[in-house]
Amino acid sequence: MNTQGSDSYMYIVFIIGTAGSGKSLLTAAFSDWLQMANQDVITVNLDPGVFSMPYTPNIDIRDYIKIETIMKQYGLGPNGALIMAADLIAEETDRLEEEIASFKPDFVLIDTPGQMELFSFRASGPYMVAELTKEQKALIYLFDSVFSSNPINYVSNLFLSAAVYNRFFIPQVHILSKFDLLPPEVTNQIVDWSASPKALETAIEERLKGTKRLLSRDMMRIIYRLGLRFLLIPVSSKTNEGLINLNTALERIFTSGDKYTT
Repeated sequence: MNTQGSDSYMYIVFIIGTAGSGKSLLTAAFSDWLQMANQDVITVNLDPGVFSMPYTPNIDIRDYIKIETIMKQYGLGPNGALIMAADLIAEETDRLEEEIASFKPDFVLIDTPGQMELFSFRASGPYMVAELTKEQKALIYLFDSVFSSNPINYVSNLFLSAAVYNRFFIPQVHILSKFDLLPPEVTNQIVDWSASPKALETAIEERLKGTKRLLSRDMMRIIYRLGLRFLLIPVSSKTNEGLINLNTALERIFTSGDKYTT
């Protein structure tokens, strides 16, 4: 339920991350959380290749694009069909926009393909983000907690996140997903890396050697030299811990900190 006076607002959130980082689980958990906060929310699945999901999407790209049909029609294997399907998604932008509008939602959570590169690094993804309604948009980027617990992997994720921002240029929230799988001290350490370049550089110097240390340190410095910051919000889709902090971060983007829920 909107609290923005008599005007109607709709907030669009794209959820992006590497394969297995928990995009669909977050979509399910955050959708339930928003509904409990009296928010009119719908979910959109943009992954044409997914077999099972932890939620039932209100709008499903699989209703229009079927991997099996593409494989048969063009003689492609699964990977080739997924690549073609990613490009075909752009052609469904107008139809998806009409479907979204028909629900008259306040909040739209868009679950992007499991293989991040199919959406983020092909032309169809930025086109859809730009053209799918003219409403306010934001992006949630997931740092997989287990993967990110090593400094070299964390720096790799920093670069991926920076590359995603460079592709879409919309406000971006960064979360440490599935943090319930880590001991609290490891979670706190990763969050410290995201808040303090010095803490990250110390970890790189202490835990990496040779070329890995040099490359990770230089990559990290390049990112911070660009003025980019990736403060992580730990979130567990299993326990719902951190969802209120994620919601607060989105409120700062969409309403300058005012509540959009009652």
